Amino acid sequence: MLALLVTSLLLHGGAILLRWQRLDHGPYLTMFEILSSNVWSLLFIYSLAYWRYRPIRPTAAIILPVMFIMMGWLMLSSPEEGHLPPTYDTTWLVIHILFGKVFLGAVLIAVGMAVVILLRHYHIGVQRLQRLPDNTRLDDLAYRFMALGIIFDTLMLIAGAIWAQDAWGRYWAWDKLETWSFITWLTLAFALHLRVTYRPNPLRGAVLIVMVFILAFLTFFGVPFVTMVPHQGAI
Repeated sequence: MLALLVTSLLLHGGAILLRWQRLDHGPYLTMFEILSSNVWSLLFIYSLAYWRYRPIRPTAAIILPVMFIMMGWLMLSSPEEGHLPPTYDTTWLVIHILFGKVFLGAVLIAVGMAVVILLRHYHIGVQRLQRLPDNTRLDDLAYRFMALGIIFDTLMLIAGAIWAQDAWGRYWAWDKLETWSFITWLTLAFALHLRVTYRPNPLRGAVLIVMVFILAFLTFFGVPFVTMVPHQGAI
């Protein structure tokens, strides 16, 4: 499995680099480019976790179908070229995006473990999930990745504010994407705070993780493409 993941990453990464070289801008303008780069980055981060944490390898049964859905969405998207605005031609945008990808990747790994806890609760595929650690251990590992996620989510917001100052002369303007990004950060912080202070059982913890991921996913792939703001992805 790991060999297949590495091979796919090399081939997909090569395609992204070729398009980057041809268009002379990174994969962060159109929906096609954003989906493509996120499929690659999420698989890369998951592959690192897959290689490093052997006990969570069976979560591939949850993570990879999510990736296939994103790839299907990618194949339905138009590969047309986008126009690079002057405000996008900055190193801080790249840093901002990289932090965001690590954040989403960390939460995705946590979601894989959370879904296993939910499946066990509803007695779905219990035998196939026996190789995974017990729910308490999965809950602990999942929230370790959530803690990593909030670090990079915070760095993403800071880098984005610096980019906004350079691009538009303001650090924060409460546009729709900024607002929903902050709501996502608050939700993630709330989930971690609840985990530390009240120690909810693994089932409730899993529900919180799934909620954070859904909100983050909609913020990343929904808000920028349905609002007319400087953050709009489809240009």
